[in-house]
Formats: sequence, structure tokens, C-alpha cells
Amino acid sequence: MRILHTSDWHLGRTLHGVDLVEHQSAFLDHLVEVVRQERVDAVLVAGDVYDRAIPPVAVVDLLTDALLRLTELTRVVLTPGNHDSATRLGFAAPLFRERLAVRARVEGLARPLELPSADGESSALVYALPYLDPDTTRHRLAEEDDDGAPVVPARSHEAVAAAAMRRVRADLASRRATGPRVPAVVMAHAFVVGGRASESERDIRVGGVDAVPLDVLTGGEHAPDYLALGHLHGPQRVGPERGGTLARYSGSPLAYSFSEMHHTKSSVLLELGAGGAGHVELLPTPCPRRLSEASGSLEELLSPAFDAQAQDWVRLAVTDAARPRDLYARVRARFPHALVVQHRPAVPLTGGPARAVTAARDPLEVTAEFVQEVTGGAPTAAETAVLRAAYEAALAAERSA
Repeated sequence: MRILHTSDWHLGRTLHGVDLVEHQSAFLDHLVEVVRQERVDAVLVAGDVYDRAIPPVAVVDLLTDALLRLTELTRVVLTPGNHDSATRLGFAAPLFRERLAVRARVEGLARPLELPSADGESSALVYALPYLDPDTTRHRLAEEDDDGAPVVPARSHEAVAAAAMRRVRADLASRRATGPRVPAVVMAHAFVVGGRASESERDIRVGGVDAVPLDVLTGGEHAPDYLALGHLHGPQRVGPERGGTLARYSGSPLAYSFSEMHHTKSSVLLELGAGGAGHVELLPTPCPRRLSEASGSLEELLSPAFDAQAQDWVRLAVTDAARPRDLYARVRARFPHALVVQHRPAVPLTGGPARAVTAARDPLEVTAEFVQEVTGGAPTAAETAVLRAAYEAALAAERSA
């Protein structure tokens, strides 16, 4: 079978105020062509289909059109990520026909989709796990002890993922015990230990921890042959290069932050057979415009030395000691697609370099620095606990919006 693995479309997202819907539409056109040319048996979309829980109408229409065209050619399996509303994305999912499956409910995660190849000669089992937020799913993943009492998983990503995979492995073991070996794929939207993050992924920490050990998803006797991961935006393999389950992040199809400027965005084309995962090919996705960054005095930036970046989405640091007159207008005349323009003197006037607060910084670390600055002392353990609880409550409120 030929499986195309993709994720993190983030339909409706902007990049420093630039509307990316046109470029996301071009990616979906590309995806349809790949499916047609490569004769793909199934497309797996591992979460974060939308960028927010309530997407704009135009973005919903964009997804509807893409799924219509894709399902004319192949089967499509979607799962919600931490940016999606599982309820909204999964609306009417039981009514969808065999060409489209939206697996948004925790209760059905151990019931695999049995996907046949186009020629009917082979098949695969796909266990499609929705994003497992510990606060909203752990009670639904409760198990029974020897006395029949419910045992609720701990409040952590590792605990809920482990509970989900126990159900998956039990189902897979029963199927392989009574019939020929059928290859199995698990779709999961999670931050796996060892994965390389970017600045554009939303923080999913609970209890101060956001990651799941890889062996929680791939360990044990009845492990999947392929782990189709979503959440991290950089395409990458996680885990050992040889042996065991092949685990990959497909990454996002477009760059959503300057930390991704060196990524080669792609989708994963996987050959899957009775012996497990076979040949893997990374198919590059269209790049609408290069991201780059540059720094120097305004005179230097306006010189021919930076001609190659003139049409980029660029982040500029202007290092003149004094802020030049008409800085922004002069920069935009030279770099019409500049997204970030900062005046950052080479020798800081304040006497010491300021630490930039970006999405890559730990919000709790930034908060602790603020407390230190205001009070003259680091927060106590009790104060840190209160700050963490407040931060996680804000994240939970955003996820439920």
C-alpha cells in the first residue's frame, strides 16, 4: 500500500499578519496532484487541520473543497490536533462514507480503520488517535482494577497516551492472533521526547511536562509498523534509525515562523506491506516565498549586498546607533515583503543586551524574570506553583474556546 502522511495544515493561519490562505490553497492543489500521480491508497492527516477551534467560513469551504477532490481519488483519514475543536471537526463524522473518516472521539480509538489497497491485494489497519488532552480525556480513558473500580490515568500526556495505546495493542494482538499479519499504523498528535520543536507550535504542557516518551507509543510486543505523528512543524524521524517502529513527523506544509526558515517542507510517501514499513520518500511541498533574516546598518541593508533577499519574507535588524529617519518606509521600499523590522543598535544604549521574549522562550521562565525584576527576588516554590496553575488554566481556556 502507498500511504501519504501529512499534518499541521493550520488552515486559516497568518504569518506576521500575512494571510496564508492563498498559499494553503496552493498546497492542497499540490496534494491532490500528488495523490493522482503517485496512486496513493490513503491520505493520513495527523491533526491541526485548522489553526483555531472556530475557523472562518472561507477556511471551512477550503477544507470542504479539498476533501471533495481528494476523496474522488483515494481515502482520507483526519484526526483533530490541539488547535482543532474535536467536536466541530468531527461533526457528522458517523455519516461520512468509506472514502472519508474523521476520528475525533476518544471512545473509538481502539477500533481501527481497515483500508484496502486500490488493487484489493493488500490492506492496512489504521488506529487514528485524536489529540489526547489530559484534562479532557483521562476520565474517558479510565480502566478497571481487579475489583471493577475505575482507575483514572494520571494528569499527564504520558499517562493518557499509555492508556490509549494499551487499548490499541490489545485490539491489534487479538487480530494478529486469529489471522494473517496485517500492517498497522498509529496516528498521534503529540510531542514525542527527542523531537525538535519550532517557535510556532502551541504550548501543550500539563503539570509542567509536554512530552511523551517514544516507547509509550511504539514499545511492547504488539507495536505498530508506522507511527504517523503530528504537532511538530519540522519534518523529522524520531527514534532509532534501524529496527522497531518507523516514527516520523511529516511537519507542516508551510513555514509558520522564522524558526522554520531552514526546513524543507514535505509530505511522507510510505510503502507499507505485510512485512511492515518499507520505502519512504519525502515529497517537497510548494514554497510560496522564502523566509530569511538579515542585520546591518540601514546603509548596508539598502546596498546591493542584500539583493538576493529583496523579495523574501524577511526579518531585519537595523543596527545603526541612532534610529534612522523614515526607517520603516525606507526598508519597505527595499524589502516589500519585510515582516519584521527592528531597530537593534550594535552597542545597546542601556548598557546591556536585552533578552528577546519570543515563542521559543519558556513563559514560566519569562514570568519568573518579571517577578525577579519587580520584587528583587526569585519567586518561591509556592509562587511558582500558582504561576504554573494560572498559565495552564489560560491554556485550557484557549483550547476549549
